[in-house]
Amino acid sequence: MASRVTQSMLNTQLIHNLNKNMVRMDRAQNQLATGRQINRPSDDPVGISYSMRYRSELSANTQYSENVDSAISWLEHADNTANQIGNLFHSVRELAVQGANGTNPQNALNAIASEVDQLRDQLITLGNSQFNGKSIFNGQMTDMTPYSKTNPAASTTDGGKIVFEIGVGVSISVNVSGNAILGDPTDADNAFKMMDDLHAALISGNTEGINTALGELDTRVDKFLEVRADIGAKVNRIELAGDRLRDIDINVKQLLSKTEDADMAELITKLKTDEAVYQASLSVGSRIIQPSLIDFLR
Repeated sequence: MASRVTQSMLNTQLIHNLNKNMVRMDRAQNQLATGRQINRPSDDPVGISYSMRYRSELSANTQYSENVDSAISWLEHADNTANQIGNLFHSVRELAVQGANGTNPQNALNAIASEVDQLRDQLITLGNSQFNGKSIFNGQMTDMTPYSKTNPAASTTDGGKIVFEIGVGVSISVNVSGNAILGDPTDADNAFKMMDDLHAALISGNTEGINTALGELDTRVDKFLEVRADIGAKVNRIELAGDRLRDIDINVKQLLSKTEDADMAELITKLKTDEAVYQASLSVGSRIIQPSLIDFLR
């Protein structure tokens, strides 16, 4: 037996369908206004989970990129300072070679010794170099200057590592120990000890002592060049990591765009269709709703 359809049931169904059409239009208009197809979790529960994961990856990638920039800045400053130290070693060697010439009168040797003394003071300044207010050659003890002005040869720098995370599970130390560059207090080729020995040999006119200091300088320079090569290798590695992070950033942003961004042409077409359906619903509804008793009494 067929069920009876009342006017009230027709009205209720009409209103329900009109509301559904209006909801579709509202969603399309909201997407058109924001340019995003996902504005709330209910729009696409699966898509929102991907979107959150992509955004999390972008956030982590941004932090890694900032770490890369900081690490490169630190290493470049260290390398610039090391370059100045290398130039200083070159100047000391020229003075030592000049002083080793047995024809120099003592007053000339005294003048060379005075220049060596000035370079020694400059080496202390370079050894205490800072970057953003932090000592770059004193390990993790960045708030302390490693070399004393009175007896720098006896100074021991901190060996702690300053580490930056430049990728998932990828960390790299960026600091260089001052002792690795200038020598430990017990090293025969400690840069400050070598310069003190050279100064003393020049003052006393000891040609053999000058040559001994020259040999110690050459040994220290060889070790120094190894440290500079290590700095350069780290810079290259971090720059490659930075390039990779930029590629990842582009790829993830593309995936995020495909997940979140709306297809504007498709959306406009859909909105026009929804508007047409809504207008058709109103037109049909005007025919379904019968005149009331009041209309007959007029």
